[in-house]
Amino acid sequence: MFAPRRRPLLRAAMMGGAGYAAGKRAQRTSYREAEQEQRISELEQERYAQPAAAPPPPPTAPAETAPAAGGDLVAKLGELKGLLDAGALTQDEFEAAKAKILQGG
Repeated sequence: MFAPRRRPLLRAAMMGGAGYAAGKRAQRTSYREAEQEQRISELEQERYAQPAAAPPPPPTAPAETAPAAGGDLVAKLGELKGLLDAGALTQDEFEAAKAKILQGG
């Protein structure tokens, strides 16, 4: 018969309190987000303000390389001797090429 007695004031107070708490939470969140955005923009400005790093120096060419392995050296000299014997090289050309090979060039 009688409807259960409701407590509208209590419900209104609870809803109001919940709304207040949600608003405060949203305010804190937006404040943190604004701080974070500001710090990010400051860091980006610092990063762009710094001069770019100098490019690394070009690699230096190695000094003179060691003479080729013994087998390779002998093969080149043998090839030169064959050209000399075949008449494709003169004695002076042979001597110049041999000196160049022995110097490592």
